[in-house]
Amino acid sequence: MPIYDYRCGQCETTFEIRLSFHEKEQGQKPDCPSCSSSDTQQLISGGMFIRSAQRSDDRGSFPVCGPNAGRGCCG
Repeated sequence: MPIYDYRCGQCETTFEIRLSFHEKEQGQKPDCPSCSSSDTQQLISGGMFIRSAQRSDDRGSFPVCGPNAGRGCCG
């Protein structure tokens, strides 16, 4: 089961909770564990970015893929 981050709009407590995909699809929202308020909002994370360790020059820029990128780019 995935873990979701929530914040209470009443007491501003941030907490984690496990919800199944089925529960999430049904729109179930958890009550705050601190004050029992139902005024909770899911926090959305920024995600994850993966970059190649290969550098194209001494300034640290990464290679850009495209028709003129050269050999070995993007596969």
